[in-house]
Amino acid sequence: MIDTRPPGFSELCELASSSSGGQVLFATDDFFAPCENMISDEEPIFIPEKFTEYGKWMDGWETRRKRISGHDWCIIKLATKCIIKGLLVDTAFFTGNNAPKYSVQAASLTPEEEALIPERKPQMGTACSEYNLEKIGHLNSDKWDEIVPMTPLRPGYEDTRFNYQKVVSDETWTHLRINIYPDGGIARFRVYGEAKPEMPRHNQIIDLVSMLSGGTCQGYSNAHYGHPKNMIKPSKSCVMSDGWETARRLDRPNVIEVNDDGTLRVPGQEWAVFKLGFPGKISKICIDTAHFKGNFPDSVKIEGAYLDKDNWCAEDEPTWHKILKPSKMSADKEHWFDCDSEVVTHVRVTMAPDGGISRIRTLGYVDRLAIQ
Repeated sequence: MIDTRPPGFSELCELASSSSGGQVLFATDDFFAPCENMISDEEPIFIPEKFTEYGKWMDGWETRRKRISGHDWCIIKLATKCIIKGLLVDTAFFTGNNAPKYSVQAASLTPEEEALIPERKPQMGTACSEYNLEKIGHLNSDKWDEIVPMTPLRPGYEDTRFNYQKVVSDETWTHLRINIYPDGGIARFRVYGEAKPEMPRHNQIIDLVSMLSGGTCQGYSNAHYGHPKNMIKPSKSCVMSDGWETARRLDRPNVIEVNDDGTLRVPGQEWAVFKLGFPGKISKICIDTAHFKGNFPDSVKIEGAYLDKDNWCAEDEPTWHKILKPSKMSADKEHWFDCDSEVVTHVRVTMAPDGGISRIRTLGYVDRLAIQ
């Protein structure tokens, strides 16, 4: 019996999708479906009656049946330099046309090396030109480090579509080459890990909790509809599912009452804990409820703590101090607050009683003394 439960590394930030900043820079073939579909944020769909002039429309990357020597491959630029802990190759709906095998190679490219990659113009029904194939050959991507050897892929039925792969490496990477053997389709490609950015300049204001700064979600109470790690993506969310949304709490009162400060009088709340990319002082906070119009939280508070170790755990609960008091939320809006925190390494975001938040921002300064 195959274990289809997502592995632990899937709780980490995802670094290849469009909303995270991932980009397809090159693909050998886009005949049935362009490679950009593979890093789309939305779940893949299947429309039985939809066809194009090139054949069956598919929601993923699908190359033509190979009738020349070689195999198909593409290059993806990750959101930022990162350590990769695991991958997901989702073959959803590719049941007789999935790529039979794949492998993944990785490199950390300089801007000069990346400039060797020809400009990409994705278009269904096309393949890369001989000129572009020769030009990208100067990058020697076929010699990049192999982080996943040639591995079989299962077809895209519901019980076999998810092909998870653990990656054992402490190296940092910026670009991946995904090889498929020899041709076929992949619905979605995901990369899980932790960003490892350069140290910000002195007195530079950054979003300390952002995934691009190295922020990670380390715990939460409920993620029924959307994972809290979505809140620290760099781009503004486009849909409600690309945020943190909890189930409705079953302990909410039959009749809602209000406190003197305007917040709801409720017994329960939901929380998520994040490790900041760098220890620092937070001076401004944004809580964005974009797309949450009938299901935003009533109020949100944020607390901070300084931990001597990287990982927070509930069994060794730190002393949390207030950064933002419980503050009323409203629908589909950015809420900005000034604050003046101590130096913190972790923040806890608590919503009452339940609901959804699309993004959080914690703008502040890195405390360099805390890093030394």
